Amino acid sequence: MNKTRNTLGCLGVIIGFVLVLVLGASVYLLSYALRPEVNKGRDYAGQLKAMKTGYPWIASWVDSVTQTKGVMRDTTVTSPDGDRHHGVVIAAPVKTARTAVLVHGYTDCAMSMLHIGYIYNKVLGMNLVIPDLHASGKSEGKAIQMGWPDRLDVLQWIGIADSLFADSTGHARIVVHGISMGAATTMDVSGEQTPASVKCFVEDCGYTSVWDEFNYEIGEQFGLPAFPLLYTASGVCKLKYGWSFGESSPLKQVAKCHKPMLFIHGGNDDYVPTRMVFPLYAAKPAPKQLVVFRHSAHARSYRDHHDDYTRVVRKFVERYL
Repeated sequence: MNKTRNTLGCLGVIIGFVLVLVLGASVYLLSYALRPEVNKGRDYAGQLKAMKTGYPWIASWVDSVTQTKGVMRDTTVTSPDGDRHHGVVIAAPVKTARTAVLVHGYTDCAMSMLHIGYIYNKVLGMNLVIPDLHASGKSEGKAIQMGWPDRLDVLQWIGIADSLFADSTGHARIVVHGISMGAATTMDVSGEQTPASVKCFVEDCGYTSVWDEFNYEIGEQFGLPAFPLLYTASGVCKLKYGWSFGESSPLKQVAKCHKPMLFIHGGNDDYVPTRMVFPLYAAKPAPKQLVVFRHSAHARSYRDHHDDYTRVVRKFVERYL
């Protein structure tokens, strides 16, 4: 009897130790993913420099909109959880209702979308509204939200765009264009009830779900399977931040979207694997279009193929705006 009791006691201690270890590792994993020590999006000056260095053909335009007084305006909204979120507004050279709401990627900021802003403002003559997502850039917040709660914030920014650039009908004509996490956010938005002012969407290298992306990354970076860490980390995320990895699903959201969407992906993307774009495209009802840019890595399609990228985006957007 005593031997059995001691065995059970030891087993209980071992199980308890394993549970504590898994929980601790889950908390670390969540912090590693959602509160990265290096959040380059907090450095506006650094991101501006990176834009001009990485995309030299937009450098003079970047200088003109960032250094000319009154061209780029700061604005803020209050998120549903009470945080102040920052964004920038750049009006078109000639008054128009056509407006692009641009959504940045993971650990990036509004300035990281100026290369795409160049297409819409300089080439297409459109207004820009570019938010800093939660805990990014100049926006408040303690943890990156991977696009799911962010969809509600982007809906607010759509409202700002609609109020600022409405035409005689009382509405703007809006495209929402996101890259990487911003593309996932764009797809998350698309599954909601969006106002009539939103005419179409462009997603560039977004993931099928946060679960799928983290499952891929935990294998690539740490060589670990999803069980048990991803399950427990998702549960901790739900308790701490109010959302789980599984419910954050652009795949489910695009299935509810009946507005036009352009899907873009790099053919050599090993961060959000290229294969993820195909089920996303298949799940989306028409109208839709898919373009895969050969040999491009993650979020590099515009850099590698800027003329073709511009042509594809222009043809798609002008069809609906």
